[in-house]
Amino acid sequence: MVQQEDAAWSRFESVIESLSEEQIVEAGYYPDDGWSVKDLIGHIGSWMAEAACMLERIRFGTYQPDTRATDDLNKEFYEANRDLPLDVVRAECASARIRILQELDALPEVTTDALEWFEESAAKHCAEHQPRLDEWATHLRSRSSAGEGPAPAGGGGAASG
Repeated sequence: MVQQEDAAWSRFESVIESLSEEQIVEAGYYPDDGWSVKDLIGHIGSWMAEAACMLERIRFGTYQPDTRATDDLNKEFYEANRDLPLDVVRAECASARIRILQELDALPEVTTDALEWFEESAAKHCAEHQPRLDEWATHLRSRSSAGEGPAPAGGGGAASG
């Protein structure tokens, strides 16, 4: 489980590291919503932070299933991160990843709820976004090297979670 998360995170990070700051903040990752790779980083980090809180609640025996709508949380997370500088968003995402791993490790037993929160917010979540990230990064890098213009339309809509 942790090895899968580490592999997914490494792949996710390696693509982001291949981009310049200008490319990371350029809208087009989700063209319909104006998302950039920075917004994706904030999205992934927010879900990992949320999962870390849930794992902490599981550890202390105070966990209650979350009934909030995923789309509402996605909007809330986007709003919270969209005006933050890139370095802050990246630091918060890295911190959230460390925290989710720490909370998982602190559990006396990995329950079904804990496993679901961890997997859905970390490895599976990065993997869910990886194909579009790969596509968008490839476009950005090729456009940069060729001196081309604006990004192509397409690439889907808002993230599901």
